[in-house]
Amino acid sequence: MGIPCDDIVLIQFPRDPSEPTIVTVNCPDKPGLGCDLCRTLLEFGLSITRADVTRILSDLEFSIQRVKVMTTPDGRVMDLFYITDGMELLHTKKRRDDTKEHLIAVLGNYCISCELQLAGSEYDSLKALPSLPPAVAEELFTYELSSKDASSKELKSDLMTLKKATITVDNLLSPAHTLLQIQCADHKGLFYDILRTSKDFDFQIAYGRFSSSVKGYRNLDLFIRQANGKKIVDPKHQNALCSRLKEEMLHPFRVIIVNRGPDTELLVANPVESSGKGRPRVFYDVTLALKMLRICIFSAEIGRQSTSDRQWEVYRFLLDDSHEFPLTSNRARDQLVDRVRRILMGW
Repeated sequence: MGIPCDDIVLIQFPRDPSEPTIVTVNCPDKPGLGCDLCRTLLEFGLSITRADVTRILSDLEFSIQRVKVMTTPDGRVMDLFYITDGMELLHTKKRRDDTKEHLIAVLGNYCISCELQLAGSEYDSLKALPSLPPAVAEELFTYELSSKDASSKELKSDLMTLKKATITVDNLLSPAHTLLQIQCADHKGLFYDILRTSKDFDFQIAYGRFSSSVKGYRNLDLFIRQANGKKIVDPKHQNALCSRLKEEMLHPFRVIIVNRGPDTELLVANPVESSGKGRPRVFYDVTLALKMLRICIFSAEIGRQSTSDRQWEVYRFLLDDSHEFPLTSNRARDQLVDRVRRILMGW
């Protein structure tokens, strides 16, 4: 029996549960391949320990394009998800029936009803997220934390750790590639952020070596070159790449709280890949943080917004005030932002 294509994936399980699983991928090269592989691993909730070169929907290989969560006066919740199928089989009755059975089985008594149908033309009007007020958009997309503005000892410590990142560019070691040597704090999706940035700059990674996390830090060696096969020798291109990488390592997410009339709104934004794909599992991580703080969501929306230099995926959560965690105090709001950010960072 032969192999019908050149793509091969081998999974080698460890003898000791404390050791990592080895995943070997053999496939044709393409720009952004590493970024695509990292995104796939993130979708399954996996973390990369070393490399050489909403949960239920994620498990079903669905990507959430838009979501609306609404709480009814009688205390019930209706969740409306607009999704795309990674297996491209939602047009079949079997795939829809299997999905419904899986959702009902997992949710159990919490599920009153579950319906799936193909989105029609009405979805076009829901693709765009309502525009943010200019002042809120400016705060969200240009927001940069500083140690001076840090609201807690934990956040100050986190910022000091993140700001220790260093990037060295070396064009002497390799005759054909530029070497990027990166030392930085570890966080969930670190490799994805780095490779996504390289993909956005249209740089190709010929070889990569990532060390295991030691005391929360990682060392990375990346041999890269431009799409035309040449080294990156222009100081402007080098500075632009290093600046963007440091920004992504320091601020992979933007998290703020604003007032929406008399209500409280949590906003989370992350950059979208140049291919148009968003970061996996953000919605799950944010709702997990809110669940841990026992904060209820009145409504939630996911959409895209563009700034002058990139596109962002924006998550908007309208929150119910809680007696256990009152959102009227600045201290509680700061704690909420810190908790959401730390969950997103995997800390």
